[in-house]
Amino acid sequence: MSYYSAMLLFFSGLGLALLSAYFFFKLRKEEKLQKLQAQPFKEEHRVYLKYTPHYENLSKEDKAKIERSIITFSGTKEFIGVSLEVTEEIKIIIAFYACLLLLHKTESNCYESVKTIIVYPNAVALDNIQAANGIYKKEQFLIDGQATTDTVVIIWHDAKKEAYHLRHNNVVIHEFAHEIDFMDGVADGIPPLERSKYDAWTEVFYSDYKKLNAVVLKNRDWGKYKLLGSYAASNEAEFFAVVTERFYESPQSLKKHFPELYSELKDFFEMDTAKLIKG
Repeated sequence: MSYYSAMLLFFSGLGLALLSAYFFFKLRKEEKLQKLQAQPFKEEHRVYLKYTPHYENLSKEDKAKIERSIITFSGTKEFIGVSLEVTEEIKIIIAFYACLLLLHKTESNCYESVKTIIVYPNAVALDNIQAANGIYKKEQFLIDGQATTDTVVIIWHDAKKEAYHLRHNNVVIHEFAHEIDFMDGVADGIPPLERSKYDAWTEVFYSDYKKLNAVVLKNRDWGKYKLLGSYAASNEAEFFAVVTERFYESPQSLKKHFPELYSELKDFFEMDTAKLIKG
């Protein structure tokens, strides 16, 4: 056998092995999803949901669908507790608010790219190293949550309070809004959109984002922009995450003061939250 024939045979075999492995793991994944979907939703888990301000107002069909999503989400993500035990309540509440965002956007398997949920009991201090003129300075700053393409960090102290009461803010919604933003490859405040809807979205969002920035710089005459707050002016990605929080937590106020913004979010999430939540 010639050298080239041997190399061709080797790479053909390697390709076949990789293809076989791909289909094997895909089949295993599908079998796992089928087993998860066959599981009934536990009544003790439903009790946690009944205390949230969102679950009880969902239709019967939406309740059934999000329960399916919760089972799949909690069964396919690795939950890691840092200085706390990850309880069933933690899993169910995080899964509920994460999947609520995609309730009308996907089937039961939401956030396939997210692999790990790290849960801390309280705010986390991270180091930030800055360099200027050859001088390095290390500072610490607190985070309430964080999102990357495959990992989400949640602070349970905040998440638990926000899960059961409308507070404008909701750290789970905020961080998973970032995950939705990541879905088109870049966190820029523009989630995956149909091409026909791109121009309307960017015109409305960037208009209000720029106006908010101007208000923050002057730090006066906040008016309706007080609803969004200064953190939303950090960048376009944070603006999207904050307005998504308001869309689910303060829909009446958002609809009143920012009707065009509300309309774009309603169209994207395929949900009229002002009818779901009276707050």
